Amino acid sequence: MLKSMAEYRIQPLTLTLGHLYPDQLNLYGDRGNILTLRRRCQLRGIELRVVGLGVGDALAPDEYDMLFIGGGQDKEQAPVAQDLYEMKGIGLWAAIEDDMPVLAVCGGFQLLAHYYRPAEGPDMRGLGVFDAWTEHKGPHVARCIGDIALSWNGQTLVGFENHGGRTYLGTARPLGKVLKGYGNNAEDQTEGAIYRNAYGTYLHGSLLPKNPHFADYLIELALQRKYGDQADMEPQPLNGNHISVASENGSTVLELQKTNLSPLLTPLEDSLEWEAHASILERLGLYSEAATVLRTHKR
Repeated sequence: MLKSMAEYRIQPLTLTLGHLYPDQLNLYGDRGNILTLRRRCQLRGIELRVVGLGVGDALAPDEYDMLFIGGGQDKEQAPVAQDLYEMKGIGLWAAIEDDMPVLAVCGGFQLLAHYYRPAEGPDMRGLGVFDAWTEHKGPHVARCIGDIALSWNGQTLVGFENHGGRTYLGTARPLGKVLKGYGNNAEDQTEGAIYRNAYGTYLHGSLLPKNPHFADYLIELALQRKYGDQADMEPQPLNGNHISVASENGSTVLELQKTNLSPLLTPLEDSLEWEAHASILERLGLYSEAATVLRTHKR
């Protein structure tokens, strides 16, 4: 039971996102993920600062609240793989072990696993964040290309995949189970991988514009990590939404007055996003799932 309660407004919120290799790993519209995160924060009065981290830049984990790494062709991944291991590896590992949310797409996903074996040339050493590995089986094996849908946390994620490498999981948990599409390897219905708050996936498209629930999930993780345990936040306005700061057993608990909302996020008008999400489900023949999405998120 809460023993005492005073109503406050929290100070304006800021997050800093480190965008790894924005010039090298930028295929398939992955910048749309950054734009989506920035827009969804902006609409809630949250400032999202985006800092590019290129080859040669060190990664100081204390300077960031979220990290993103996209995908690229094999020729771009080779120098990135070396820099990731030699320049950013220690900082990235520290960030992940401290539960910083990380989204790694396609080539970024591969480089956070143990290794990527291209069709030609030497293996590219990864960081081993995910207990997984990737092998490209050569030009005689068809690429995994097309729309994809998977189950995730009782909901669906949709996107577009285009990869020649096949990723196999060791003990890593998959992001989701493939409903339609190829996934990690077109064999075992797994897609992506999870370690702590790091998420690897092959979903392009971009991923986040058509999956607002996943975008908000990542934002929530970052906000909760940065602000959730702070007992001394100055009470300031944020979008007119009041939260309660209550002390229980010496700790501070943040509670939004409307219990159906997350502690730090308010819902947005996402009808267009959900229509795009449902259209991919319909295109894949997942009509029941599409109907559920439209019914749940109707205007």
